[in-house]
Amino acid sequence: MFLTSIASALLQVSRLRLVWEAWKTDGENFLRKDAPKIVVVLVVAFVLVRLLKLTTRKLAKFSRSEALPTALRAQQLRTLASVLNSVGTAVIVFLAAMQILPLLGVNMGPLLAGAGVAGLAIGFGAQTLVHDVINGFFILMENQYDVGDVVRIGGVAGAVESMSLRRTTLRDDTGALHIVPNSEIKVVSNLTRDWAQVALHIAVDYRENSDRILELLKQVGQELRNDPDYAALLVADPEVPGIERVAGGEVDYLLLVKTRPGRQWAVSRELRRRIKECFQKNNVQPGNPARVYVLEAPPGAPPK
Repeated sequence: MFLTSIASALLQVSRLRLVWEAWKTDGENFLRKDAPKIVVVLVVAFVLVRLLKLTTRKLAKFSRSEALPTALRAQQLRTLASVLNSVGTAVIVFLAAMQILPLLGVNMGPLLAGAGVAGLAIGFGAQTLVHDVINGFFILMENQYDVGDVVRIGGVAGAVESMSLRRTTLRDDTGALHIVPNSEIKVVSNLTRDWAQVALHIAVDYRENSDRILELLKQVGQELRNDPDYAALLVADPEVPGIERVAGGEVDYLLLVKTRPGRQWAVSRELRRRIKECFQKNNVQPGNPARVYVLEAPPGAPPK
């Protein structure tokens, strides 16, 4: 019995020694082959995270500068920097984990299958939200419009009251508030960026002398250009290209004026007033029916 116990103990010691030798061999192989790969992956991931943080920190610092037009724009840039930092860090960590786990002997097949099923379910449920955020990201990055701009998006037009990564809020000339998801924005028509143009079509009686009417319209445009109250609103001298249309008993004359963004409505109203007074003073007969209309403001754009 005693000898049997000794033999059993020696057998256990031999097995432990074999296990230790196997572990030692595996450890040496791991340290020689896999450990350097893990270190390289961790170093690369660390460098990428630091570069991402440096980039987003510079973006956040720029948002606090005086170069931005509005405080809301600065807040949007800070939000954008935060989103970039969090999403970018998550992507880097995920990719690093995908490289390291197989080196540690983890079977990635079941994990990837489960992640694929979960991602598919989430993708179907949140694809509109993801589309909103992605589209909103590029709208903010490209500065397609800002708060206060008059735009036409998603089939509606109005002044931008607020904007985020998910939606844009517009208010039209009737006071109605439109909330447009960013995924619905395919084409952006910004009516108050860089400069705007007033295109007035003035209907005059067919019997009036064309040269005289053209001269009177040029005179009205030049008077507006020389007026101190309106000179700062114009970016170029008014132009009178000539006759735009002849129909029945009336002739349409075209008057073009380039203005600063958002000031075309005030300029067009003043031009109409001056044209009316000029025609009354010079006994010019308007077209039938009497009309002076403006085409520069699209439907739904709020008055200024």
